[in-house]
Amino acid sequence: MPDRAVFKADTWKAYLRVNEEFARCTIAALRKIVAELDAEGKDNVAPVIWIHDYQLFTVATSVRQAVEEENLRCKLGFFLHIPFPSWDIMRLFPWDDEILQGILACDFVGFHISDYCLNFIDCCCRRLGCRIDRNNMLVELAGRTVHVKPLPIGIPFDRFVRLAESAPVFIKDTDKVKVILGVDRLDYTKGLVHRILAFEKLLEKHPEYIELVTLLQISVPSRTNVREYKQLKEEMDQLIGRINGKFSRPNWSPIRYIYGCLSQEQLAALYRDSAIALVTPLRDGMNLVAKEYVACQIKEPGVLILSPFAGAGEMMHEALLVNPYEINEAADVLHRALQMPLEERELRMTQLRNREQLLNVNYWMNSFLSSMGALVEDEECDPLTNKMLPLKLDDFDNYLINHIDDVCKLSLILDYDGTLATLTSHPDLAVMSQETRRVLARLSNMPDVNIAIISGRSLENVSNMVNIENVTYAGSHGLEILHPDGTKFIHPVPSENAENLRELMRLLQDEVCHDGAWVENKGVLLTFHYRETPPHLRDDIVRKASEIFVRAGFEPHKAHMAIEAKPPVKWDQGRASIHILRTMYGVDWSERVRIIYAGNEDAMLALQGIACTFRVDSSPTVKTAADFRLADPDSVLTMLKWIEKQMNKRAPRIVRSPRLNRSPKINKKNSQTLVHSQMSFEEEDDTKQTIRVRVNSIPVMAKY
Repeated sequence: MPDRAVFKADTWKAYLRVNEEFARCTIAALRKIVAELDAEGKDNVAPVIWIHDYQLFTVATSVRQAVEEENLRCKLGFFLHIPFPSWDIMRLFPWDDEILQGILACDFVGFHISDYCLNFIDCCCRRLGCRIDRNNMLVELAGRTVHVKPLPIGIPFDRFVRLAESAPVFIKDTDKVKVILGVDRLDYTKGLVHRILAFEKLLEKHPEYIELVTLLQISVPSRTNVREYKQLKEEMDQLIGRINGKFSRPNWSPIRYIYGCLSQEQLAALYRDSAIALVTPLRDGMNLVAKEYVACQIKEPGVLILSPFAGAGEMMHEALLVNPYEINEAADVLHRALQMPLEERELRMTQLRNREQLLNVNYWMNSFLSSMGALVEDEECDPLTNKMLPLKLDDFDNYLINHIDDVCKLSLILDYDGTLATLTSHPDLAVMSQETRRVLARLSNMPDVNIAIISGRSLENVSNMVNIENVTYAGSHGLEILHPDGTKFIHPVPSENAENLRELMRLLQDEVCHDGAWVENKGVLLTFHYRETPPHLRDDIVRKASEIFVRAGFEPHKAHMAIEAKPPVKWDQGRASIHILRTMYGVDWSERVRIIYAGNEDAMLALQGIACTFRVDSSPTVKTAADFRLADPDSVLTMLKWIEKQMNKRAPRIVRSPRLNRSPKINKKNSQTLVHSQMSFEEEDDTKQTIRVRVNSIPVMAKY
């Protein structure tokens, strides 16, 4: 119901705080249980945490973080009792990525029906860029495989049978007046207004039912302080009053309306004695009223009319399905149900009852736990050990096959730390693998490929760490850029920046450089690292360090287990990437170049829509604008191999200077000698400039 949705940041923050509190209590309980199991020598037993429903979407995020940091063993499961929306609906929610990441922090996720599972998997792919397996219902995020499965919930079938057998008669004269029963919360998703209108249409089309049929609608009060629900109650009261005034007779009213709660015994009697159950929600996760009605049909069987928009509509095939929006059709189905012969009613109800008796609530619970490998008999074979197949070259057919053609040049812009080299405890230990180096070297020598490596490291450091020719290097998040021909660009920074950094470094060293935290001076940048700080001390150190950054006049930029101080200039990896492309290919580069980017989020935003972007991150909770996600540098290597394979399919070409083809078309009439000159300009300067170059006494004109 997107037209009814209201999104407020303060209420979302309150929701997160509640989820944090649930997570805090859950983690405390997990620590206690793991300690007890260890004391009993049961160190091979993993406790199960089972999280339920939409109120607790983000609990698992905090629990997963604590489990990994403290090395606690457990299995995390989640079950959603409402429908999961399709991508076009889910994308309306401003914090949809946090919802999806919260669910994916679990090991196993259950929904009522397959449609909800596929909606969830599709959202993970399209919003988070996750690798998915629709056939086996698997989602991969940050190297973890999450299992998804449809598990339709059941009811305590035998308990309702016993209630129906013992409950006294609650409505009389059912042999004279057939009762059509509706039982719902007073909620706009339940289709109550459509149901009342369908019953009115039945009486208009078939007046022979007057004084022979009654609609008994039970509406349980729900969210009575919410404006939309108050309006729904007023609409229901007015609608029922109008219809009763239109059709009532001295001893008969077409609609009996109960606004309140009934006991389960009274409900069982109503289920048992009603000729028809009208279960027609506009949207519902499962709807257990339909199952409860079937369980209580112990006398002459009635007819279940069911909406296909309820989860129950996918599995209760013997019910009469009707679209609640089709008022005329709903009236016709009601007429059919009232005229249905006993033999057909018996056949349909028998099959419905047999299925619900088998697939009861205990079966659902055991199926969920078994799917998590949490039952004793499952110990030998844990279904959660099944993982998605390792990333292969062919997987990139889905990502990039429409992004590389046979004509355009290809620009690869890559981050270094975490993208080409695995993150380590110290930057000097982050060394690129030899295989990655060899693939990059081969790509850099291809005439149609240009590579730029951009990093938060200093220019000298990143060029030394990579050490491959024919590559553009950008250090300090793009403040320093060096092209293969020696052309260098340095973005100006305020003269007082160096002194301010020195003061910031002194403050950090004096106050927070302890317990594994340390400061790295990168020249125009400074990075405070806390990767080696024990988990229970991190929050306090990060808070204190952030306060010091602000006190020293710097905005604390959060990185992976680090905080960075950047110069007060409007320049980042995104703007640097655009600058590299313009100086490499000319101002019309977008018409002739395809870009693939993997790395930093600033560049994701700058290149969004004009490049194919990959976020390379092992964290499952990172917010990203990337098209796709890759788990680690090994995945990036696989991507580079795929690109090399595709580029090798191109027809051989005359090898020219790798930076020659960036220029606009050169007028052959004015020049027979091709000479390329590279200059760097500020991004804001779009003015074409003419540069005169003399080589071997031959003047050449090059336009920029």
